[in-house]
Amino acid sequence: MTTMTEASVREFKMPDVGEGLTEAEILKWYVQPGDTVTDGQVVCEVETAKAAVELPIPYDGVVRELRFPEGTTVDVGVSIIAVDVSSGSAPAAAPTPAAVPAAATAVEQQPEEPKAHGSGRQPVLVGYGVAASSTKRRPRKGAEIPVQESAAVSAAVQAERNGHGPVPAAPPAPSATGHRPRPLAKPPVRKLAKDLGVDLASVTPSGPDGVITREDVHAAAALAQAPERPTEPQSAPAAFPAPAAASAPAATYDTARETRIPVKGVRKATAAAMVGSAFTAPHVTEFVTVDVTRTMKLVEELKRDPDKYGMQGLRVNPLLLIAKALLVAIRRNPDVNASWDEASQEIVRKHYVNLGIAAATPRGLIVPNIKDAHDKTLPQLAEALGELVATAREGRTSPAAMQGGTVTITNVGVFGVDTGTPILNPGEAAILAVGAIRLKPWVHKGKVKPRQVTTLALSFDHRLVDGELGSKVLADVAAVLEQPKRLITWG
Repeated sequence: MTTMTEASVREFKMPDVGEGLTEAEILKWYVQPGDTVTDGQVVCEVETAKAAVELPIPYDGVVRELRFPEGTTVDVGVSIIAVDVSSGSAPAAAPTPAAVPAAATAVEQQPEEPKAHGSGRQPVLVGYGVAASSTKRRPRKGAEIPVQESAAVSAAVQAERNGHGPVPAAPPAPSATGHRPRPLAKPPVRKLAKDLGVDLASVTPSGPDGVITREDVHAAAALAQAPERPTEPQSAPAAFPAPAAASAPAATYDTARETRIPVKGVRKATAAAMVGSAFTAPHVTEFVTVDVTRTMKLVEELKRDPDKYGMQGLRVNPLLLIAKALLVAIRRNPDVNASWDEASQEIVRKHYVNLGIAAATPRGLIVPNIKDAHDKTLPQLAEALGELVATAREGRTSPAAMQGGTVTITNVGVFGVDTGTPILNPGEAAILAVGAIRLKPWVHKGKVKPRQVTTLALSFDHRLVDGELGSKVLADVAAVLEQPKRLITWG
């Protein structure tokens, strides 16, 4: 009877919603244990390194258990919610620890079903479901895995295929020959352990099937840094596994004078990308100060009479004309719209422009891009820019919207900053920073007059863009903003 009940429970695992991401943070649960869910119903919102995404459940049933609380970062492939899919059944009680070995032994005795006819869960959405390779682990070359460990792992794998969900198992003991089993951990967790100097063999796993998680590694590192602290007996698992490392920093700093904020999600990805960009691409930045009085007059004219220019209901601002000026400069200097392929040692020139716009959001800096911006008219560009900004402010930017950018604009002027030296978005050859537009004394037609002036900064990858090309691009942008009529003659 227990086996039949367990077989009705489906485990929904954290999917890869961002093409290769290894983890996501659970921001909000929309369901609770006992709630009925239907195929396609959104059950939670998660934040990856790229964006916040809502996850739909791929089957009908009753929520049995939420594996993690809100605010927990979970590796891709780890079960986050258990759903009882048996018709009309109430949520069943969780299996007792004593029942686990018996269930595992019963499964061991069953022959493994062929993959083509197995009853394991099949992917129902792109990026969802169980990857075929996730059920097998290849031992490191030269390592010896005891028979006891292999049996336990295969039992857990077979239980997953039969619909039981992951079977918790105690970490295997060393074999009689003295060989220690290889700890089970994903590559990102192994790298973390290596960076922190933690021996995985000494870590107590808390993940499904005895897999070591990031929290386990952080907990081991915290214990290693505080050897004087007596070892306390491990308490019984709570309803949600609380990350052991979360409270560790409290003992090492004054909470009244300092606040520590975990780096994760979008902010963590941005930091890694900026470090990688800064130390991979040789940056060069050039500056130009330009009189944009005529551009500002054109902005006001477009606002006053939107019907005349086909701009009804569209937002018109200086950034719109700056974006158009950059697109014109790229058309005149196409070599700047390129990327560096390190693997093949080739320069990849793009015949399209996906124009990135750096946006500051509550979750950190993101750079969504306007696809095929080079083909858009001014009204179409205004519409796309308005949608991009609105979506970013709401925190609903999709991962696809942030991929494939070719060149970026960052508007630091909205913060009252005159200019800056922007860092390239990874994979791009140029980024334009726009400073604040201010009234300044300027020599105009031989006389000093107050004019609207701004400073532009163009950073570029010197492997792809030499000084001449970078200067031409920046000069062309400045020329269009100084004389916006050039949008007609050059565009």
